Amino acid sequence: MIRIGQGVDVHPFDDARPLILGGVRISDSGGLAGHSDADAVLHAITDALLGAAGAGDIGQYFPSDDPKWSGASSSIFIREAKRVVRDMEASISNVDVTIIAQKPKLAPFREAMRASIAKLLDLPPGHVNVKATTTDHLGFIGRAEGICAMAIVAIATDTAGSPIEGAL
Repeated sequence: MIRIGQGVDVHPFDDARPLILGGVRISDSGGLAGHSDADAVLHAITDALLGAAGAGDIGQYFPSDDPKWSGASSSIFIREAKRVVRDMEASISNVDVTIIAQKPKLAPFREAMRASIAKLLDLPPGHVNVKATTTDHLGFIGRAEGICAMAIVAIATDTAGSPIEGAL
């Protein structure tokens, strides 16, 4: 059985923080505001994995009002979502990510993000796709106020793959 999950994450810019996307440090400033490291790409993938597993969302596992997660690496969130998928005896088939940002230009970092995500998920790089687009200066993204990341994942299981009881 194939199950699909979708995740979306949005963060405003915070010039005092580094920009980290897909586990890759893009720049030392011009980063994103957030409770953790604000890696919108890994947050969207985490939500997509949890959605495919029928196991809730990132906020249930890592609440933004819990000081324990302040400044935390989003790789922790991905590892937990990966564990949830494996506990339901499923495997991650592929990941497709779209980053919507007016700035910075992300094409030079695409392959590094693909490799980083593939490594975090134990997938061949060919099973991870990362795309970037702009909004042609429309809306908050077009005004360079923040970044949006969207992810879709497919997981495969031999059974109906019931949601994990008590996974939270």
